[in-house]
Amino acid sequence: MILRRTCKQIAALLIAREDRALPVMERIALRLHLAACTACPIFERQVLTLRNALRQWRNYSEK
Repeated sequence: MILRRTCKQIAALLIAREDRALPVMERIALRLHLAACTACPIFERQVLTLRNALRQWRNYSEK
């Protein structure tokens, strides 16, 4: 199993993580890449911000 991933592959994993639990090797590859990359942690924060905004919008529309 290849642990070294490209930023494009990591972006796909970050998005996939929103829909499903990642296998152990993908989680390890994700952590290793996020520790070494400067751009991907920024993308991760953007994905988390979007997820939180959508959660708040969903709760707002249900009231």
